[in-house]
Formats: sequence, C-alpha cells, structure tokens
Amino acid sequence: MRRGMTQQYYSVDQVADLLGLHVKTVRAYVREGRLTATRIGKQYRIRRQDLEEFTGGPLAAGQPPATEETPHAEASTVVQVDGVDRNTADRLTTLLTVTGRPEQRGRSHVQVVHDPERSRLKVVIVGDLNTTATLLGYIGSLTGDQP
Repeated sequence: MRRGMTQQYYSVDQVADLLGLHVKTVRAYVREGRLTATRIGKQYRIRRQDLEEFTGGPLAAGQPPATEETPHAEASTVVQVDGVDRNTADRLTTLLTVTGRPEQRGRSHVQVVHDPERSRLKVVIVGDLNTTATLLGYIGSLTGDQP
C-alpha cells in the first residue's frame, strides 16, 4: 500500500493533546467503548475517522499528530484559596471550567474542589503555560491578588 493510501492513526497521548484531555480520560473512553480504538500490543491506536466521529466533526485541516520532537512546556499548579463561601466557589468553578473547555483553552485540565467546612477552595490546573496563566489570572481577580 502506498503511503498516501494508508490510514492515519493516533496514539492515546496524541489524542489527549489534540482534544485537551488527560491521557487517563482518553483511555477510559476507549475502555468504555465511547471511542473506538485498535489495540496493538499493550497500546491503543485511534483511527482519524473514529476520532472525527467521536468529536462530531473533522479535525482541523492539516492537523498532524503531535510528535515527540516538538518542544512543549506544561505547568502543574495547585492553588488554595481560603475564605471561600459556596456561591463564590460555584462562580469560580463555572468560570474556570466553562472558560476552560478544550476548544477555548488549549491543552489544559482543571479540577476544582470546595471544602465548605474550612471555607477552602483547591484548584488544580495542568496544562500549557498561556492557558494556565490566564486561569490563574481569573483566580487572582476573584481574590484581589492581581499584580
């Protein structure tokens, strides 16, 4: 088969990068049958066609899979905000997660946990530097800790 006729496959890591999801989330989708994949040895490969069916549309034209040679910086950040009531926690959670959808925020994952007994909010952000900085700015604007 000629190279131009071959089916394009993505690794789980590449799909996670393309969709802005955590690798474990993509693996869970595959195991649950939500995303069709082929198992090759101990690894899954996802056809471009199956990925497009999963996302409900075509991938951006000419969007190649990520390569290991491409430089990429990522931040893992945990922010603790004290003195947060339920309403404020809900507002911030909505702001970070709605603004944080993959198509709007690049490659980042946000998790927010509120502890009402301690009036404490923990925010975990894992992702690219620009999006992480933007999300930290949102938290700073809420707490008044803006530079």
